Amino acid sequence: MTTTTTTATAPALPAGGPIRVLRLGAGRVRWEVRQYFRERDTLFFTFLFPTVIFLIFAAAFSAQGKVGVLPDGTGGITVAAYYLPGLVAAGIVLSGVQNLGIAIAQERSDGTLKRLGGSPLPVVSYFVGKAGMVLVTALIQLVLLLAVARVLFDVALPGTAAQWGRFAWIFLLSVLMATVLGIAVSGIPRSGRSASAVIVPILLVLQFISGVYFRFTDLPEWLQNVAGFFPVKWVAQGMRSVFLPDRFAAAEQTGTWDLGTMALVIGVWTLAGLAVSARTFRWVRRDG
Repeated sequence: MTTTTTTATAPALPAGGPIRVLRLGAGRVRWEVRQYFRERDTLFFTFLFPTVIFLIFAAAFSAQGKVGVLPDGTGGITVAAYYLPGLVAAGIVLSGVQNLGIAIAQERSDGTLKRLGGSPLPVVSYFVGKAGMVLVTALIQLVLLLAVARVLFDVALPGTAAQWGRFAWIFLLSVLMATVLGIAVSGIPRSGRSASAVIVPILLVLQFISGVYFRFTDLPEWLQNVAGFFPVKWVAQGMRSVFLPDRFAAAEQTGTWDLGTMALVIGVWTLAGLAVSARTFRWVRRDG
């Protein structure tokens, strides 16, 4: 049985040109965000999950005392402050890679993509909608997590424009990377029903070895080296450079925040995701 497929490579712009494509994309963003917040399982396992884990870790490990105390007994930070950057990074990865990977696989499986492929909606507008949804939901998730950290656990947030500027470019680059990787991995599951079983375990393992749920320096060196090939570790390290005191950089593998390598790794994964998405995305699977 053969199925005609429509690829996402070099789509022709419809009448009205780029302006119409962007206008349709903006409409898709609104629709995607509404759909996102209507899904109860998505709300818990993607949107609220980093905040719930933060609450559990901050409460459960608070008795361990401060992290990174100097020999004279000063300079430490609370467990809540230490775990915050890792869970900010996890939220970006969940909003992009996990949520998009599962959602697009399900849309392909239930025929949604096939119907969209037969509609006047340009594929570019479809992707604009997905990217906008990831950005909007990741921002709202971030605000919630930071509010909980500040109000309930008195975690100090960045206090300078330079710190927030660093956060902005790391956040936006990471969201872009997570979005394109989400589109890329959506083609891996054989069906919508298997999407969660395929994608969630991979990301969970990467989070465990990337300094999200454990202190990265507590991992054996070989496992740190493995994590260094993947972007989750670098997003978490970038967020640590924003939310942790500068002297905590000494605990990283190279003894610095290594922001140049972080940007390079995330950029390479972004380009790889774009290449895979351009070659493999179809409104329906090739095998029907």
